[in-house]
Amino acid sequence: MLQVGIVGLPNVGKSTLFNAIMRSRNAEAANYPFCTIEPNVGVVEVPDERLEPLRQIAKTNVVIPAAIEFVDIAGLVAGASQGEGLGNKFLDNIRKVDAIVQVVRCFDDDDVIHSMGAVDPLRDIEVIATELILADLQSAEAQLERNKKRAKGNDKEAVALVSLLEKVVPHLNEGKPANMLELTDEEKDLMKSLHLLSAKPVLFACNVPEEDLVSGNENTYVAQVKDYVKKHHDAGCCMLCAKIEAELGELSKEEAEEFLADLGIKDSGVSSLIQASYDLLGLASYFTAGEQEVRAWTFRKGMKAPECAGVIHTDFEKGFIKAEVVSYEDLTEAGSYQKAREAGRYRLEGKEYLFKDGDVALFRFNV
Repeated sequence: MLQVGIVGLPNVGKSTLFNAIMRSRNAEAANYPFCTIEPNVGVVEVPDERLEPLRQIAKTNVVIPAAIEFVDIAGLVAGASQGEGLGNKFLDNIRKVDAIVQVVRCFDDDDVIHSMGAVDPLRDIEVIATELILADLQSAEAQLERNKKRAKGNDKEAVALVSLLEKVVPHLNEGKPANMLELTDEEKDLMKSLHLLSAKPVLFACNVPEEDLVSGNENTYVAQVKDYVKKHHDAGCCMLCAKIEAELGELSKEEAEEFLADLGIKDSGVSSLIQASYDLLGLASYFTAGEQEVRAWTFRKGMKAPECAGVIHTDFEKGFIKAEVVSYEDLTEAGSYQKAREAGRYRLEGKEYLFKDGDVALFRFNV
């Protein structure tokens, strides 16, 4: 299962947010640096409004959503790339995740200590970015030297890596994250083998005070973050209030909905964050829907029909014949499988079909 790492400076609300995501109190949240030392890990369901209409069509009571894994990683400080604070542990933990959610403090509160003395979200973003880039620079320079030696023996892969690393090293030296380097498709594939931290996809989660979330007015800090991360990190951001989310985590589903309604908020910020993280990982969902269950199956965007069949079972991929496919929109508009077939909305797709988010599928295979 793919992992999303929650990172940030100490005391920005990481563990409080993690608790809210998990709907638990497993991650300690306290007002002092390095409260989180060993990473907390939890699997969360991906909210998907399409599951309930499919459940009604399939006439089943069993619904299984897609899921991803979140990891709450220790707070980072300046100098982490040189081992300061819990730097080595932080960098090792972040290497293991597939994408990053950086929690950014966008609220003023004299009662909550800021590890750097004052609230400045752009500085906080760059502290972490700088440490990741410095760690990548050390790694890239070492890999360049190793591959130069291999390239002397006409190792084709080493030659290609040297060419790529000779672009990467000066780019990192300019203080720019690896994901902002313009590359060909071939170089992008090769880049994955370098395992650079700043090449990972990133989403910025702006932790705002309750009054800003309720009023709907854009926090000044959030406006700065949105503009900055788009230009300098090619990333998006979302807004949430970890304090409200933590309170929601203590309530039943019905109580939480009532609480949000009382505040005048349409949906939980955590739901949007989970969905955005799922997309950040390059994931999408297709569905199977029958009397036994409705289930969302996770696949990587760009996967073909046999690979998607293999998500259910390897035998489905090995013996793949065809996929019966109808889009979620067409099925729900028709109201039943029979009517969707009568309307000509069902399709038989072969091995080259690229699955789309929201496809409802039945696989034909032969073991």
